[in-house]
Amino acid sequence: MYMDYKIEFFSNWHCGSGLAAGADVDALVIKDGDGLPFVPGRTIKGLLRDAATELGYPEEGIVKIFGKAGERDNQTGCAFFSNVVLSESESKEIIRGQLAPHLYQTFASTAIDDNGIAEDNSLRRVETVVPCTLYGTIDGIDSTDETMLIHAMKYIKRMGTGRNRGYGRCKISTGKEDKK
Repeated sequence: MYMDYKIEFFSNWHCGSGLAAGADVDALVIKDGDGLPFVPGRTIKGLLRDAATELGYPEEGIVKIFGKAGERDNQTGCAFFSNVVLSESESKEIIRGQLAPHLYQTFASTAIDDNGIAEDNSLRRVETVVPCTLYGTIDGIDSTDETMLIHAMKYIKRMGTGRNRGYGRCKISTGKEDKK
């Protein structure tokens, strides 16, 4: 069984690539080969695992879905998490119109000391993605897993870098929330 879901971002967001753009931007957003933003499936997997743990779900159910890493007892989970991407029609339109650069904004920030003065060498510029909706799939689950995942999705309200600065405000949903 599989489950489709979407992430609606209500504020700019940053899911980092680990790359910089030289002297211009210190942290770039992760992008696909067409320059479109996405959230890696492994990021969603980690967020949902943490949420399920925080919500108090039994460890055996969490390990069944997400797996377990350890020196001697590695166990693969049953679920596969796709990358979370723009809709196919939206992606095609953005690529056709060469609009990808308009999906991004760069913000600067600096550290301020106790006297209200900017600290030396603390200016950082971060690339963010404008609010949008992305879509993903979780495959290899059963109805019990789906219930846990839907509850975990409701628990996540922000994702990505800069959550404490207002970035990444979001809602994750399947359309099945009222039924569970």
